[in-house]
Amino acid sequence: MIPVAAILGYGLAAIFVFALYTIVYQYTYWKRRKMLHLESVPIIGNNYPMLFGIDSFPMHAQKMYKKFSGARYYGCFDFRKPVVIIKDPDLIKEICVKNFDDFTDHLTFVTEEMDPIAGRNIFSLKGKRWKDLRSTLTPSYTAARMKLLFELIDECARNFGQYILENPEFAKSFEAKEVFTRYTNDVIATAAFGVKVDSMKDQENEFFMHGKASTTFTSKLLMLKIVLLRNFPRLMRLFGATFLPRSSDKFFKKLINEAVTLRREKDVTRPDTIQLLMQAMDKEGGVNVTMDDILGNAFIFFLAGFDTSSSLMAFMALELAANPDIQEKLQQEVDLQLEKNDGKLTYEALSDMKYLDMVVSETLRKYPPAPITNRVCTRDHVFSPPMQDYPEYRMEKDTVIMIPIYALHRDPQYFPEPEKFDPERFNEENKSKIEAYTYMPFGHGPRQCIGNRFALMETKILMVHVLRKFTIKFIEKTVFPVEFIKLSFNLGAVGKFWLQFEERKKVN
Repeated sequence: MIPVAAILGYGLAAIFVFALYTIVYQYTYWKRRKMLHLESVPIIGNNYPMLFGIDSFPMHAQKMYKKFSGARYYGCFDFRKPVVIIKDPDLIKEICVKNFDDFTDHLTFVTEEMDPIAGRNIFSLKGKRWKDLRSTLTPSYTAARMKLLFELIDECARNFGQYILENPEFAKSFEAKEVFTRYTNDVIATAAFGVKVDSMKDQENEFFMHGKASTTFTSKLLMLKIVLLRNFPRLMRLFGATFLPRSSDKFFKKLINEAVTLRREKDVTRPDTIQLLMQAMDKEGGVNVTMDDILGNAFIFFLAGFDTSSSLMAFMALELAANPDIQEKLQQEVDLQLEKNDGKLTYEALSDMKYLDMVVSETLRKYPPAPITNRVCTRDHVFSPPMQDYPEYRMEKDTVIMIPIYALHRDPQYFPEPEKFDPERFNEENKSKIEAYTYMPFGHGPRQCIGNRFALMETKILMVHVLRKFTIKFIEKTVFPVEFIKLSFNLGAVGKFWLQFEERKKVN
């Protein structure tokens, strides 16, 4: 029997050898390739300011973007993984569109190794599996399908507006992110799961509470769990760890299984992601879709829709309160379009609200849902030199690319006075002048966000119902300008989003 002291000694020696190898690997990796690069912190790499709460996610993106002024790209490390930071719009086009076949995959937030069900979603899948699933799901997000979902979403927005009218004390002071999350919760419940929920009236309904638990990434313990899942997935699975909180994981699996069973038994058809996946699962000789695929994609639809859309609404409300002239102009457009339709909001009337689209676009510029996006090199690819006096760079398969979207959106070279909230950047005359591939709130190319139409529609519908009845204003607790929270993958604000809805004297 080997003594405990010997086992500990071997273990420490193995850790030492591993650490030494990693340090040497990181120190020599870019030098051997004669590549412009940042020196990295041993083992941890260059993302430590974000991981340890020194910088927020968007501020980290902006600082990385500002390194090596004049360079088109440079190298660094994310833990032990080589990463290339892309700063040049022409290279972004090359990666996302022109040579897409060399960069088809994402570095995923949750993988099948980490969680065999949550990892089977369209964002995480790679290669042919991603391509097949994307073609299966695309019909769920066409303009025609959005039109079918319009009435369901509009009902949720009308319920929201009615609750605010009936509760004037609540309207005087509320935290907008949570309030808008209740709306997005109801939208996803009805549009994706076929469940009727009113989260304003039923404040602690099970659907909302599990959704909130599943999308809150500000806990230090949760951040540690995600880091461990990413770096030691097999070990974490041995301990039964799941990406979602365990109770929420069970809740959503049960909910989705019951929804599929009910649709089969009652022959119910709905215009949503679950229906398309069910049809693909039943189709012989087509894409190989299993119940786990339905679970994984319903999960990612919920995760994306629950949090990112409500963040967009909260930032938009904050900017409208900060810019009453813009809010008034938007209210005038809303009033005019509703008046044309006898006070009823229609899909066509929403499409005709051009200034609303400009305001949403400017909100997405200042506060993109994903401050950084990524791609993984799927086969070796040669880039022209990053800057003068450096050779061309042959990117090797599996190298990760990071594109700092937030920093591009705040670069005065592309968007003068970037801190100013100016919807006129996106009017018919000016939007054609925006340099291609510098504005990408939903990404670009075949892997751009598949749900962008849905997110934009649910945001616009709610804002129409809010602005037709209320004016959004600051209160004493409001914090503006925005300071982003740290130790979070969510785009959140320090001090949150405290606002009020003041009822308009004349409404439709």
